[in-house]
Amino acid sequence: MAESSKLKTGIFSGSFNPIHIGHLALANYLCEYEGLDEIWFMTSPQNPLKAGTELWPDELRLRLVELATEGYPHFHASDFEFHLPRPSYSVHTLEKLHEAYPEREFYLIIGSDNWTRFDRWYQSERIVKENRILVYPRSGFPVNENGLPETVRLVHSPTFEISSTFIRQALDEKKDIRYFLHPKVWEYITEYIRQKGINESSSTPSGDEG
Repeated sequence: MAESSKLKTGIFSGSFNPIHIGHLALANYLCEYEGLDEIWFMTSPQNPLKAGTELWPDELRLRLVELATEGYPHFHASDFEFHLPRPSYSVHTLEKLHEAYPEREFYLIIGSDNWTRFDRWYQSERIVKENRILVYPRSGFPVNENGLPETVRLVHSPTFEISSTFIRQALDEKKDIRYFLHPKVWEYITEYIRQKGINESSSTPSGDEG
């Protein structure tokens, strides 16, 4: 892929329900080892392929992303998809990003598990044609690098098998999992639970396809 003078900006889209150290460590690797200038953690309000997934309130998930990413200059918390029509499809998000930030070159960040079903994504061929994609490894989902399109690159980051589902279940069981979360996220969640509880979870589908 040809070099560009534009700011290389990774789009890490997800429900972040909640954000955990696996998300952060992966993004840290991509900035320090894969040449990205910034990564935007794009908190997504709805996921077309995950109907029925219980979501914490949008504002809470976004606030936790803000807390987790502050202080590291390459990270940015984004509510960009909150202002787009729902459901939020990647092809539409990327189109609007290119329009709003022509000085940036965007890289869609997805796991190898999502790459294996990428043909199910809305207008997937257009996404591949018009955007750069970084695929990170997920256990059990190998990717043949030789068969990748020109705009798609497999990165060799460590694998992080922590899931937001595990985090939520552990919190329900009142486990002390502070080391699975950014310290400020752990502090905020525990205080939030103490004051309100997280029993008002929305059943609205979460995030993007990824």
